[in-house]
Amino acid sequence: MQLPLVPLLEARLIEPDGIVIDAKSGVSGAGRSAKLNLLYTEVAEGINAYGVGSHRHMPEIEQGLADAAGGGAAVRVSFTPHLMPMARGMLSTIYVSLTEGATADDLRACLARRYAGERFVHVLEAGQAPHTRHVRGSNHALISVHADRVRGRAIVLCAIDNLMKGASGQAVQNLNLMMGWDEGLGLGAAAMFP
Repeated sequence: MQLPLVPLLEARLIEPDGIVIDAKSGVSGAGRSAKLNLLYTEVAEGINAYGVGSHRHMPEIEQGLADAAGGGAAVRVSFTPHLMPMARGMLSTIYVSLTEGATADDLRACLARRYAGERFVHVLEAGQAPHTRHVRGSNHALISVHADRVRGRAIVLCAIDNLMKGASGQAVQNLNLMMGWDEGLGLGAAAMFP
């Protein structure tokens, strides 16, 4: 969620208040504990929201975005995750209000500039939308921007593998950078369990 939003807030292209994030996550995003709602028979053939209005990650999301917005701007986010019948992956659909004069094309151009040359973050061409299967088992993130039919709004999509870019792969990438090693060390052939 922060990959596409931080650059847009820093560039003052979107309003910091009223961001809506609708995220779809694989079952591994909810942990590995033996809970009734995580059993295959409970997850298969359906989708359900959890942590509605009070998800534990909301404060850290708002803190990171407030830092990007700078100047003490209050960032208010509505975030609802949904459990999908897949083992891994996350697709975030993010609804934003544009600042005066900004367009969806401006958002896409900003993200393309920010992530140009980045090994693991890719901004898709206009009209394309990311799929979780395109990042499965990888440390890659795919981002797209779309004009909303509602004037002054845009829709930003971001797909990651929650077990890689969302967790262990990101940790390995950060370690590599901290140690001065090649950024992709250990990330070329990810294990696929689950």
